[in-house]
Amino acid sequence: MSTAQGLADGFRERFGRAPSGVWSAPGRFNLVGEHTDYNGGFCLPVPLDRRTWVAAAPRDDGRLRMVSLDVPGEVDVRLDEVTAHRPGGWGAYAAGVLWALRRAGLPVRGVDMLIGSDLLIGAGLSSSAALECSVAAAASDLFGLGLLADDAGRVALAVHCQTAENEIAQAPTGGVDQTSALRGVKGHALLIDFLNRTLRPVPYDPASAGVGVLILDTRTRHSLSAGHFGDRHAECDRAAVLLGVDLLRRVGVDELPAAEARLDDVLFRRLRHVVTENARAVRMADDLEAGDWRAVAEGMTAAHVSMRDDLEVSVPQIDLAVGTAIGAGAWGARLVGGGFGGCVMAVVPLDLVGGV
Repeated sequence: MSTAQGLADGFRERFGRAPSGVWSAPGRFNLVGEHTDYNGGFCLPVPLDRRTWVAAAPRDDGRLRMVSLDVPGEVDVRLDEVTAHRPGGWGAYAAGVLWALRRAGLPVRGVDMLIGSDLLIGAGLSSSAALECSVAAAASDLFGLGLLADDAGRVALAVHCQTAENEIAQAPTGGVDQTSALRGVKGHALLIDFLNRTLRPVPYDPASAGVGVLILDTRTRHSLSAGHFGDRHAECDRAAVLLGVDLLRRVGVDELPAAEARLDDVLFRRLRHVVTENARAVRMADDLEAGDWRAVAEGMTAAHVSMRDDLEVSVPQIDLAVGTAIGAGAWGARLVGGGFGGCVMAVVPLDLVGGV
C-alpha cells in the first residue's frame, strides 16, 4: 500500500493539484459480538493495523470525483444526486458519508478523492467502514466540522457513517465497525454497549500470554449489501416484535425457555445466538482483563458454533478452516465478521504459529 506521501503524489497526478491532506481509518476484527450491534447488544472489536487512506481536496461545484487505487474507473456524481445505490459499488459508501453529513445540515460541498487500502475487501475486516470513516475524517477537517475533536463528535461521525451504509449502500449493519474505527484505543479491545453507544476499553495483549491472534484468509468473499445479512436483521426484528420488546438485548439468558414457546424454531435460534453472544462478549472482556486467553479462545469457539448452528451464517470453507486451525493446535477459532465468507480468527500459542 502507498504511504500517505505516495497517495498525495498520486492525487496530484490524477487531479492536477495538491490534496488538502491525507486521512485514514483502520479495519477491525471482532473478538466476539456478531449481529448484536443492531440488536442493542454488546460487541468486542479490536482495531487492526491495516487501514484505508483518503487523499482529498474540496470542490465548490458540488461534484464528487472519487478514484480508488484498488478498483478501476472513476466515480463522478453530484452530491445532490446521491441516493440509494447511486453511485453503486464502493462509491456508495464514500459518497454516502458526504450525503449523510449534508442531510444532517452540515456545510459539506464537493470533493476530489483518491483512495487506497491494504485491507482485504469482503473478508469480514470492515473494509467498507474503514472507507466511510476515512472519508468522514477528511470531511470533518475539510469543511471545518470539528467532529474529530472529542468523543461526542466521533460518536456523531460514526452514526453518520452507519446511516450512509444503511441508506445509500443499503447494507443493514449496526454500527460496530464505524465505532471501532473512529473511537478505537491503541492496545485495547472495546466493549461497546449499543443500547447507549458507551464503551469500555479493555487491555489487549495476547503476546504477554504467549499466544498470537491469527487472521486466516479463506478467500471466500461476502457482501454486506447482499440479502442474507438483511435476512438475519429482519428475523431478529420479527422475534423482538413477537416477544414484545424493542430490541433483543432486552431478553436475558434466564428468559430463553419462556421465549422458546413463543417463537418458531428459526426465530428462537436467532434469539438464542443474540442472547448468548451478548453474555459471551461481557464475559470475554473480563477474561481479557484477567489475562485468561484460554477462556478467551474457548469463548471464540463457542461463538463460532452459535454462528454456525443458531445464526446460520457460516459456510463450509469457514467451518473447515476453523476445524483445521483447532486440529493444528489453536486454542480456539471462529468466523470473523457478519458471515457468509471472509476470514477465520484463531488464538494460537506462539510456538505453534508456523504450523497453523
